[in-house]
Amino acid sequence: MKCRIAVVLATWLVAACTKAPNTPPTQVPQPVITSFLQQLNTPAPEAKPIPYSAEYHGKRIDDPYHWLKDQSYPTVDDKDVLDYLHAENDYFNKWLAPHKKLVDTLFNEFKGRMVETDTSVPYEKDGYEFRWEFRKGDEYRTWLWRNLESGQEEVLLSEPELAKGHDYFVMGDWTLSSDHSFLAYTIDTSGDERYQLYVKDMRSGEVMMTAHDNIRDDVLFLKDTHTLVYGQLDPERWFTRSINVHSVGRDISEDRTLFTEHDDSFFLGFSQTSSEEFLLLTSEQRENNEVLAVPVADVKRPPLMLKSRQQGFYADVDHGNGDFYIIANDTHVNGRLAKVKDNTPDYASWQTLIEGADALYLRRLQVFADRMVLQERNNGIDQIRVMPNGGNDYYIAFPEPVYRASISYNPSFTQQHIRLSYESMITPDTIYDFEIDSRELITRKVKRIPSGYDSTDYVTERLMAPARDGAAVPISLVYKKGIKKDGSQPLLLYGYGAYGIAMSPTFSGTRLSLLERGFVFAIAHVRGGDDMGYQWYLDGKLEKRQNTFNDFIDVARHLIDEGYTAKGNISIVGGSAGGELVGAAVVQEPQLWRSATLAVPFVDVLNTMLDASLPLTPPEWQEWGNPIESETYFEVIKAYSPYDNIEKTSYPPMLVTGGLNDPRVTYWEPAKWTAKMRANKTDQNLLVMRMNMGAGHFANSGRYGSLKDDAEEYAFVLLAHGISE
Repeated sequence: MKCRIAVVLATWLVAACTKAPNTPPTQVPQPVITSFLQQLNTPAPEAKPIPYSAEYHGKRIDDPYHWLKDQSYPTVDDKDVLDYLHAENDYFNKWLAPHKKLVDTLFNEFKGRMVETDTSVPYEKDGYEFRWEFRKGDEYRTWLWRNLESGQEEVLLSEPELAKGHDYFVMGDWTLSSDHSFLAYTIDTSGDERYQLYVKDMRSGEVMMTAHDNIRDDVLFLKDTHTLVYGQLDPERWFTRSINVHSVGRDISEDRTLFTEHDDSFFLGFSQTSSEEFLLLTSEQRENNEVLAVPVADVKRPPLMLKSRQQGFYADVDHGNGDFYIIANDTHVNGRLAKVKDNTPDYASWQTLIEGADALYLRRLQVFADRMVLQERNNGIDQIRVMPNGGNDYYIAFPEPVYRASISYNPSFTQQHIRLSYESMITPDTIYDFEIDSRELITRKVKRIPSGYDSTDYVTERLMAPARDGAAVPISLVYKKGIKKDGSQPLLLYGYGAYGIAMSPTFSGTRLSLLERGFVFAIAHVRGGDDMGYQWYLDGKLEKRQNTFNDFIDVARHLIDEGYTAKGNISIVGGSAGGELVGAAVVQEPQLWRSATLAVPFVDVLNTMLDASLPLTPPEWQEWGNPIESETYFEVIKAYSPYDNIEKTSYPPMLVTGGLNDPRVTYWEPAKWTAKMRANKTDQNLLVMRMNMGAGHFANSGRYGSLKDDAEEYAFVLLAHGISE
């Protein structure tokens, strides 16, 4: 579901009309695809079609590229499959080779905007100050801690050291025991998101692995200094089977299970309340969860049920000062705020503090000793509400009308500031501390752009596009000051639209390479995300999924009508479920786009949802529907599933990416899309696939490795618009 890709567009198209801004650019000629993105003289790889069919609800599905799913998966050792993937990579590299100078130029631009020796704003906890830093040339963070009494700072954890010898490396999580005797951390060195858990004795320096593979990324030490909480994945399925506690120094066979989940459609999780008095155990689907609480002082006690799955709604819980505080969507889809005493937390005793409302979307809460903080969204705009224990509520004022603001990491229950994260499409990532006593917003850090940046050179806007069913779809725009709204500008349109994940109007240093070359960058806040509230999410899932694709296409048409670009001069990009969005837009309106980038795309929706053996299919039925049990959902998914709707017609140039070890969007989805598209498209436009043979959903690890991927992807879009330098 995470997409790093922001792609750039260029200025080669010259306006052919002089109509006033916001006038439909009917006189702008249709651009033609440049020779940079035409098929190579070298023959493209061919995946041989092999007959395969299956029948559901009396209807037959033919899938001649079914064989690209290695039948021994998750092991991938089928020679024909591997040969095809390597052939596609070779073809991609042959296309890319003549454009190495452009890729290097982009990479150096990206790197020039990155602070080589960056450091975080420190935070304090248990007598120490903690921070991370990137040291010169390092791909990964070094974590440091400083004793507040002695002032001595030491290395707590060195990711560069841990990453040595690994082509792929991700630090999952780390946790320090309250007496600072033990450090636990998790790492992934393959991209399959199955982590290894290690514990380091901080006194002796000895490191020991306390569990093998198949650990969740997050870990937590409780107050008793030696009890470690972790999640155990099922060895066969990508699914957290249990939440366990491990006592450091004891054999792992003695670990005790706190909570076990047998329903694969529910995801297990755990967290500690802000008061540090309770451990919360959660099992959740998209719109329903179960929440249990265990006293941290005695995790052997039976968990206390706060909210059961049988109640059929979703609740977010925190605790402080003897009460549980709950955001629950039981009475309104956007949530109400309630509280209940921690010694009698039955549902009938919940007391409503804030009623649910159509315009006000309650998203997150954190409880402190003398106040509570709410993260809300009002008509699509983020806001932070402070609720003092003995006073009136008030909102924190931010400097721009459209932005992203969120509660950041606040580890101390008694701290007298609220740390916040803030950014907009023209304001780099900013860390604020809001001081409670003075009600002053203190800037602690603004992301620095070493190569230079002046926000006044750029313009950001928010538009509302009319959708075909009458809905108003928000659009966030950013571009360099002085562009002409006469249809002559190339435009990059990005979207996601799934799982209730909003695409906030955030800053991107890499995106500046696009804006400096004359691009307009737009985010379509389509239904399926929760950008405009929880109902916005509900209106883009299950049988309403087509709304997401309609919104995206209608946003593009609105931008054309308003003079920001012209038909055929829009490149589109999306990853994971956003790759599904782009794939659907490509097959439903192929002539509208200049190019399409599908990153780890979920495009084979019907076949994946019909395969209950895949670890993530049962929980995904909550989002897409179960086509095995329901003929209705079979037909709904079949009607939009991008892979199933490829036809013999002309399509725009496409870049497709994937990861061999990806547990979220399996490698064969981009591979099957590429193979079927090659066999059906009637044009001479370029189609290339880059399959990372040693990574998963998030491609290259490390900050420089990811920049290399970005540079290749940006180069693809630039070349689509005739930009070669």
